[in-house]
Amino acid sequence: MKPPLSLLTMCLLLSACASPAQRPDSGITAPAAWQSPHTAGATRDNQPWWNRFGSPQLGRLIEQARDGSHDLAAAIARVRQAQAETVVAGGSQLPEVKAGLNANRQKLLRGDGYSQLDADSSNKAVDYFDANLTASYEIDFWGGQRASRDSAQFALRASEFDQATVELTLLSGVASGYAQTLSLQEQSRIAELNLANAQNALKLVQTRFDAGSATALELAQQKSLVAAQQRQLPLVQQQARDAQISLATLLGRPVQELALGQERFDQLSWPAIDAGVPSQLLSRRPDIARAEAQLSAAQADVTVARAAMLPTVTLSAEIGSGADRANDILRSPFYNLTAGLLAPVFNNGRLGAERDKATARQEELLETYRGAIINGFADVEKALNSIRGLDEQRRWQSEELNQAQTAFDLAQRRYEAGAEDWLTVLETQRTLYAAQDLNVQLRLSRMQASIALYKALGGEWQVL
Repeated sequence: MKPPLSLLTMCLLLSACASPAQRPDSGITAPAAWQSPHTAGATRDNQPWWNRFGSPQLGRLIEQARDGSHDLAAAIARVRQAQAETVVAGGSQLPEVKAGLNANRQKLLRGDGYSQLDADSSNKAVDYFDANLTASYEIDFWGGQRASRDSAQFALRASEFDQATVELTLLSGVASGYAQTLSLQEQSRIAELNLANAQNALKLVQTRFDAGSATALELAQQKSLVAAQQRQLPLVQQQARDAQISLATLLGRPVQELALGQERFDQLSWPAIDAGVPSQLLSRRPDIARAEAQLSAAQADVTVARAAMLPTVTLSAEIGSGADRANDILRSPFYNLTAGLLAPVFNNGRLGAERDKATARQEELLETYRGAIINGFADVEKALNSIRGLDEQRRWQSEELNQAQTAFDLAQRRYEAGAEDWLTVLETQRTLYAAQDLNVQLRLSRMQASIALYKALGGEWQVL
């Protein structure tokens, strides 16, 4: 019994000392710097990225999303599944031990019996009992079992990275949805003010028309503008309610349970974000890490498929005992040692096809990994480009809004003094309303661009 056990011990030690799988090489060289200018050296702190927008309410919504999101809960459950898979795959690295206890009664109902029966006409009932302890182990000569364990562990890491990706997508969606909800509420407020202003202007035109100093055309034009503002108000209010419904869905609750508080859109602010350098992106984005882990798992699966085409050696040892009476079951112990060699001879190409399938899967995931890296670079570049462009637009749009307000005030005063026609007032009024609405839209786009940059950078997620 000693030689087989020594061989078994040696195989276990060889398996434990095996070198870990190498990290896959994408073959892609990261650019030295981002193409779009960005804020370098921005202040870094330990607070979560969503807290840097100056919104306590956003922080509360983030926590609600973490607790209530069904997509995130499903991702967490997938991680638990992968953890169980690693236990299953790692089971072959150690001997499998089974214990058995049997009690049997054989009874001849009629006749004299036959040679395969222990019971006969003189002893029609026979009892026997046995107990055994069996250990079996397959020697991992070709590394297939070790590769199967590695594949399961990489799949677990991929599942954990997928959970991080789902969480990052969820939280950035909550931040973007909350900003959109507040912006639509602000647009609704502006629409109400513009409607009130248009109605006040209509009263002025109506008074002048009644006095004979304004034309029917001027009155009709202002009534048309009032009607347009009345139409615009319910549209914006509908969009605001739709945004609230979408936000509540991300939180995993009905919109009736959504409480947003009294925070205003202009209370939100965006921080300066340091994008770092492109080479850091590989350790900052969980989706890239997931693609890398999936590729590593596929590489291990190729080893598993190749090992299945080679012979396997199985060692087993059994200790048992048996007796005709239960009290004597341990009085006749025995042991049995077995070594077996099993090699595939003919399987109609099935094992070769499994190897080719695993190889093709590895090639597919290599391209997926490369694509994830390139898409990551593109996401950051787009976010940086958006921030740059929106900052330029907002700088000039602020001037546009100020001048539109000045033009409207001047035109209205000149009309009241009889020095300007109503068409000029009408045009300045429409220009002002459009500028006010555009100001809110640009501010929302700038807010969402910062959120998109945080998401593109992985939300400051780091590989552990």
